[in-house]
Amino acid sequence: MRLVPFLLFIGFCIPAAVATGESRSIAAQQAICTAVESPQRDAKNVARDIYRHPIETLTFFGVTPAQTVVEAWPGGGWYAEILAPLLRDRGKYIAAAPPGKAHDALVALFAKDTKRFGKAVVTTLQIGKASDIAPAGSADVVLTFRNVHNFLKAGDAASARFFADCYRALKPGGVLGVVDHRLPENADSSLQIPSGYIKRSTIVRLAIAAGFKFDGESAVNANPRDDHMHPKGVWTLPPSYALGDVDRAKYQAIGESDRLTLRFVKPR
Repeated sequence: MRLVPFLLFIGFCIPAAVATGESRSIAAQQAICTAVESPQRDAKNVARDIYRHPIETLTFFGVTPAQTVVEAWPGGGWYAEILAPLLRDRGKYIAAAPPGKAHDALVALFAKDTKRFGKAVVTTLQIGKASDIAPAGSADVVLTFRNVHNFLKAGDAASARFFADCYRALKPGGVLGVVDHRLPENADSSLQIPSGYIKRSTIVRLAIAAGFKFDGESAVNANPRDDHMHPKGVWTLPPSYALGDVDRAKYQAIGESDRLTLRFVKPR
């Protein structure tokens, strides 16, 4: 199993309280590893692990099997395949999806295999409208992967609404984890909408305005091969390949986009 280095070793001479805390962290990470390495995951999803680093990412966000975790706009369910089984027995997974086909597809996915997905539920998150993605103050963690740029496209008010929805759903001390395509800070901000890339400062600004405190950043999803300048924006790269076979080998060599991984906390 792939383990984050700082969790690999527990000394025998450290205080019992620290050892217990470290043991819990390792147990949580082992549960994440088991969920990621499940043979039931779609092979196409597994192939993207080298770009999306699910074990390291979920560990950084502090996800454990006993939490209530909301995933905002889970798309086709890439992370749902990991999170719903991980949280099935002791926690709860909530997929907050846009209304329509995406929402209905997740409902069908969970209903198709209740043994695997357990009590996973689907709520509605709609751009520009206040959304009860989870009961207020009920979530330990809210996660969103490559979605903030979509809300930004609808304007600052819609983006602010999204972060407010996340804030309302979280318990005091709860974590908001954000992964998104990185636009360099020295780039023209007008590129954020057409390119799909977004500045770190934009995400931090929106989160802090909603009441969150910045709590940490990881480089686990960074990709130094990505120069952020492509004919069709981030969609030029895999898995979208918006140019089809044009320069496909070039973009395949770059891999998936350079991404920010940011952690915020709702104050206690």
